[in-house]
Amino acid sequence: MTALRLILGFDYGTRSIGVAVGQAVTGQARELCTLKAQNGVPDWNKVQALFDEWQPDAVVVGLPLNMDGTPSEMCARAEKFSRQLNGRFNVPAYTHDERLTTFEAKGERMARGGQRGSYRDNPVDAIAAALLLQGWLDHNSELLDA
Repeated sequence: MTALRLILGFDYGTRSIGVAVGQAVTGQARELCTLKAQNGVPDWNKVQALFDEWQPDAVVVGLPLNMDGTPSEMCARAEKFSRQLNGRFNVPAYTHDERLTTFEAKGERMARGGQRGSYRDNPVDAIAAALLLQGWLDHNSELLDA
C-alpha cells in the first residue's frame, strides 16, 4: 500500500457535511469548508472540485457511534457516503469514531471568541471534521508518509 500524504476528512450529516484537510508532513488537520446537503446528498460537483484542488490520497468519514460504541441510525448513511467517495474518486476511504466531535467543535468555537447566532447559521461541521480527522491521523501514523 502506498503511504498517505494528504487526507480529506468529512463530518457527514443530512443537511451539511464538514470538510477538513490533513497532511502527513505535519500530522495536523485543519478545517476547510462546509458543504450543503439535501437529505445527506452533497452537490457532487463541489465534492469533485475539492478533489481536483486537493488531490487527496485518502478520505476519512466520521462514524457517528452511540456513546456506548454501538452503531447509531446515522452510521449506515455515513458508511454509504464513505463507499460513494471511494467509488467516485478511487481513493481509500476510512471511517473513524466521531463521538463528541460536534460537542468539542462547539467548545472550540466558543474558545475562539464565542458563537454568534445559531449553529444552523454558523455551523461547526468543518471544525468537527478537523477534530475527527486529527483523531484518525493520531491513531494511524503507520499509514502516513511522514
